[in-house]
Amino acid sequence: MDGSRCAVLALHWQVNVIEPEGFFGGMLAEPVARSGVVERAARFHAAAAEAGAELVFTRFTVPAGGGELVRNTGFMRAVDDARESFRPDSPGTALIAAMADQPDLVVDNQKLSGIAGSDLADRLRARDIGTLLITGVATNLTVEQTARHATDLGFHVHVVRDCVAAADETAHEASLADLELTTAGCLTADDAVRLLAAGDVPLIR
Repeated sequence: MDGSRCAVLALHWQVNVIEPEGFFGGMLAEPVARSGVVERAARFHAAAAEAGAELVFTRFTVPAGGGELVRNTGFMRAVDDARESFRPDSPGTALIAAMADQPDLVVDNQKLSGIAGSDLADRLRARDIGTLLITGVATNLTVEQTARHATDLGFHVHVVRDCVAAADETAHEASLADLELTTAGCLTADDAVRLLAAGDVPLIR
């Protein structure tokens, strides 16, 4: 993969999702910490950036007025009810300390898919980026939704399997198995870095 035509989509590495004090901390903080995914993903992001890939981080936020948020699922109703914790300038929406200095670009949205509800897809296309490497939490939520959505938009999508995590290991593995079929396939971080170094990334069609 040619790093200049590849972007890492780093999904929801924010306090509300990863840290114990965050809104989803009671559900996700312990399994995330136990998995070691934060350290692995931070190392992968750095290696991918060194290979020329753009690092795009997404944050789930709820601006005043709600932005693009629609209360059409239990998940969206829950975050809207806690909207003050998801304001763009609230402590909960800040990127976690281990990754705070990594992004080339930070995109906020109000959708489960990190590529929905913004002009991100168009911005990537304009830079001839055709391959997306996805990291983030949770595997069976934003990671799977984003991977499927971006695939439908024509991107070549690889979930970096050791740089994602979920609250439940069974759900995590089932989601990865589905993504193996519905995207360009899951990769380990080491494999993704090797492919970046080798060049030859597909263009979006």
